[in-house]
This record gives sequence, structure tokens and C-alpha cells, in this order.
Amino acid sequence: MKLHTLKPANGSTHSRKRIGRGPGSGMGGTSTRGHKGAKQRSGYSKKIGFEGGQMPLQRRLPKFGFKNINRVEYKAINISTLQALAEAKNLSKIGIEELVAAGYISSSQLVKILGNGELTLKLDVEANAFSKSAEAAIQAAGGTATKI
Repeated sequence: MKLHTLKPANGSTHSRKRIGRGPGSGMGGTSTRGHKGAKQRSGYSKKIGFEGGQMPLQRRLPKFGFKNINRVEYKAINISTLQALAEAKNLSKIGIEELVAAGYISSSQLVKILGNGELTLKLDVEANAFSKSAEAAIQAAGGTATKI
């Protein structure tokens, strides 16, 4: 075997289809595109969701609901979680940095403290929002609730 005698295996290569080269080729005239319609024309590209002129599904279905673009979403943290965190890390002041360090929130999230659980330690808590019951529970334990 020599390099100049090498050739591909039989049936592994095909000659390309030469379209629009006259009637003798069998692919003249319409050039394999069929007769009439958008797919036959140059520049055609199928749009996403196009159903051949039938009313598309996304336009047939009714629209409903409402998304408030001004909605502020808070990550909820209970005072029982603050109690556990303060006991574990021996803290007297809990702010955003402590909650991020403990892995309860990410640095970009806003925090709302909720009044679920029991608070016995005197804590100074800093958060973006407080529920009334949480604020009352923190103050009843002798701490302060500061909104950022």
C-alpha cells in the first residue's frame, strides 16, 4: 500500500446535489423547492411559533395574571433562626453581614425578620424590614430592631 493508492471506502463519499442546472439534471426548474409558498421563495426563514398562517398558539390562548414591576422581594428570617445563630456564634448584634457569613442569605438579597419562634437573648438586629410581631419580640427581650 502506498499513499498515492489510498482512496475512501466504497459508498463512504457522495457527490453533492447540483441544484438549478437545467432539466437534464432532474433538479432544474423549481430546484427541489416545490411549487409556490413561502418556503419556495428566497429569503424565507421560519419564525418561531409560526403555524403556516393559522393563528399561533401563543395568540390563541387567553392572557391572565399581573406582574408588579415594583414588587420588592424579601428573604424571610424567623427570630428563632436569629436566636440559634446568636447562641452558636455568641453574637449580640446581628446584621446583613452576619447572615451572609452564616449562609442564610446572599449579599444581594433583602431581609425581613419575622416573629416565628422565641427570642430570649438581648439582640441588636439590623434588617431591611421587620414584621410587627418580630419587632415587638426583639424589644421585649431588651434588644433593638433597626431598619436599614
